[in-house]
Amino acid sequence: MLLEESAGSAGPARLADPLPVSALLALAMTGFICIATETLPAGLLPQISAGMGISQAVAGQMITAYAVGSLLAAIPLSIATQGWRRRNVLLLTIIGFLVFNTVTALSPNIALTMAARFFAGVSAGLAWSLLAGYARRMVAPEQQGRAMAIAMVGTPIALSLGVPFGTWLGSLIGWRFAFGVMSALTLVLIAWVLMKVPDYPGQARSQRMPLRRVFTTPGVRPVLGVVMAWMLAHNILYSYVAPFVAPAGLAGQVDLVLLTFGTAALLGIWVTGRLVDRLLRRMVLLSLALFALTTLAFGFWAQSALVIYAGTVVWGLTFGGAATLLQTALADAAGDGADTALSMNVVAWNSAIAAGGIAGGFLLESRGVASFPWAVLVLVLLGLALAWSARVSGFPAGHRSSSRAVVAH
Repeated sequence: MLLEESAGSAGPARLADPLPVSALLALAMTGFICIATETLPAGLLPQISAGMGISQAVAGQMITAYAVGSLLAAIPLSIATQGWRRRNVLLLTIIGFLVFNTVTALSPNIALTMAARFFAGVSAGLAWSLLAGYARRMVAPEQQGRAMAIAMVGTPIALSLGVPFGTWLGSLIGWRFAFGVMSALTLVLIAWVLMKVPDYPGQARSQRMPLRRVFTTPGVRPVLGVVMAWMLAHNILYSYVAPFVAPAGLAGQVDLVLLTFGTAALLGIWVTGRLVDRLLRRMVLLSLALFALTTLAFGFWAQSALVIYAGTVVWGLTFGGAATLLQTALADAAGDGADTALSMNVVAWNSAIAAGGIAGGFLLESRGVASFPWAVLVLVLLGLALAWSARVSGFPAGHRSSSRAVVAH
């Protein structure tokens, strides 16, 4: 099925067309910058604290301000920009990173820094609601899963390498220059988008679906439920990975554990890209089942370094494809409301990150790290039950439908 386009936009994608890898990698770099900008302060807290004369606890709120901006902006900005040409929206988000990372690098006081971080998060909220739909728009429906896998590859790279890279960069050239480097990367990305990423018209007013109608579309709520359960489980472990691996004698190898996770996640993205269009439901169920078994192993053998490393590999494999699987399922279920549904996904995903930090902190203080696997197991089994029950809408069996034209994602 060809993509429906208006005159003057990029031509339709045909089944035989090769994937537009360069354009998709530009989207992946946008995702990388989103995550790297978010996590950069985590590895630079001592330098930021000393440089600005504030406590590390206050400096840590730079991450909170970013997350709040993403949460508040994703849905309203996605709806407000539905009618805009897609490349203009993408460039707006990237320019936002350029401006607000530059302000962060030059800011003389914490108030301005927090404001810049908030608006950088606003840019991220809009970006995340756009990227998956943009990737789907570039290709025929039969290729959408693979296209999204490429467009999402920047996320695990940034998650596994963002904090150690930022820490190394900050210690080498200073934390302000580290944010300056992020701004320089956005300049490169702007040129890349202008040269390689095709433009598409926005959604006609007659095609736009109200927020409530999108939310009540069959399949949308089950997918969002799985997003919340899966990502909350993941973030309890990921946010507190350092204390979690300490009983296994790995307190000094947290960077290696995260590198193992990130490498496995990249492999997970590759596998998902190969299979998502044919086996989406099976892959979601298998990923959740394997994650559940991994948490079970963590629960019984958390003091074994071998189990921690082996489990981290499986955990990374299952997480790597999660964004592709869940966003593909959500966009398929929402149809013409895909952009709005994907903005809901941004809110759900970021809420799970915040809730994971809170829940993990509570468990750490009240029950200790030994409680993590069992709490995570309950959440993963909940996600598995939701995915299993959504066999008609949300996670249908068989090949993804290729009969739906992509009108304006």
